[in-house]
Amino acid sequence: MSISTDSSAASTLPLEAEGILALAARSMFHLFSSMSQGMFLVDRGGRIVWVNEGYRRFLPALGFSSIDQFLGHPVEDVIPNTLMRRVLETGEPVLIDLLTNKAGTFVVSRIPLREEREGGAVGEVIGAIGIVLFDHPETTLQPLISKFALLQRDLDDARRELASQRNNPIWQQSAEGQRRSKYTFASFIGSSPAAVEVKRHARRAAQSSSPVLLLGETGTGKELLAHAIHAASARARNAFVSVNIAAVPDTLLEAEFFGVAPGAYTGADRRAREGKFKLADGGTLFLDEIGDMPLPLQAKLLRALQEGEIEPLGSNKLVPFDARVIAATSRDLPALVREGRFREDLYYRLNVLPVRVPPLRERRADIPALVEALGEDMALRSGEAPPELMPDALALLAAQHWRGNIRELRNVLEQVTMRSDSLRIDAAQLERILRETGQEKIAAPDPLQPAPGASADDKAQLLRPLAEQVAELERKAIAAAMAATGGNKLAASRLLKISRATLYERLDGAG
Repeated sequence: MSISTDSSAASTLPLEAEGILALAARSMFHLFSSMSQGMFLVDRGGRIVWVNEGYRRFLPALGFSSIDQFLGHPVEDVIPNTLMRRVLETGEPVLIDLLTNKAGTFVVSRIPLREEREGGAVGEVIGAIGIVLFDHPETTLQPLISKFALLQRDLDDARRELASQRNNPIWQQSAEGQRRSKYTFASFIGSSPAAVEVKRHARRAAQSSSPVLLLGETGTGKELLAHAIHAASARARNAFVSVNIAAVPDTLLEAEFFGVAPGAYTGADRRAREGKFKLADGGTLFLDEIGDMPLPLQAKLLRALQEGEIEPLGSNKLVPFDARVIAATSRDLPALVREGRFREDLYYRLNVLPVRVPPLRERRADIPALVEALGEDMALRSGEAPPELMPDALALLAAQHWRGNIRELRNVLEQVTMRSDSLRIDAAQLERILRETGQEKIAAPDPLQPAPGASADDKAQLLRPLAEQVAELERKAIAAAMAATGGNKLAASRLLKISRATLYERLDGAG
């Protein structure tokens, strides 16, 4: 008996063709096993029966310390969110899909295996192959993911608008009922090492229920990440409630957080008013600018987090709640603790899962992708074509300090687009806007120049084609990684954050 992955195989084949077909099937299997990021097989009952070497590196993240613990289990019990059972039941392949679970986000393929009967006829499904094509889709598929995120954001906006306009009481929702996360991790644009690292930490935080503290300068995307963490968490179907502490007067913060009992004070509503903690019950409460919280309220917040219950203003009744807290600040909380302006015990309570969001100047390589995504978003909102920045304009943007980070970058793009007669933006147009928006110093791009007195050979080395210089840097990096790992190719590929297939390809090219 042989196995076929093609349900349209011919009923009869010459002996020579059968041999070629069998050879092709074996070759393709070995090719996928060696070139993919991971592969496994399930039997007709959906139990894991084989795992290749590449897939074993995902086992610790899935909660297994050894391959023996993984093999023999139903696939849905050990690989969360898999669609392999559907492939077994329908016999239809899923050639390209995004899978997200505790091990990360992957581009995967699932192919059914069918019994090949005598005469070449294809029989029933007897198993399936699962293949991990890419284990860093945010890098490999960044342009596609960016466009999908924009479309998804607009779809969410349209759904909220539609919900708010329904007049039928059956369909009407309260303002609290519409509190949902607006962004996912795909909305955080960037494939630089700094961007990939912050998304990795945030994804891990999404799998936990402990408090998260987002640290970073203003305009770096802390609120976006808070939405994304909620959207990837087990609480995603419940409310995402946010409050900007700096935007609420101190006298109203307690009522905003904990709610107000009926008739709590003169002029108060006779009906109870729920606070943000209760509105976020079962979901996530995002506390933005936590560093601006007044000291008296910090003590009450600490007690609420420790006890899991709140006391509405004007009430003696304790109300339990279940909300996961994500806090964010652009201020130096340890410094505020030392100055006595932020409670040390509250700081430790919030700082369980800290995530530092890097400033734009630490991820300059992401600026072209950010410009494209911001430009498309501006175009979708205005109904006009997106701006096209010339290479010298992009280089000028990458050279700036960006005190306001991505928020400032968007402001500059909006201004230069509105004030330009052409959609093609060059460095001269951009420099005028940068000066008017208060840049302390317009930093010019820093092209590589031969040093004074450099030899002819040095100049020739520096002025070589870019592809040659990049190839040389790659060879040096790979050689250093191989030396550091004692020649272990799998460890070297992980150190370089590239696939084994890419490492093999580079090594073959170097040979």
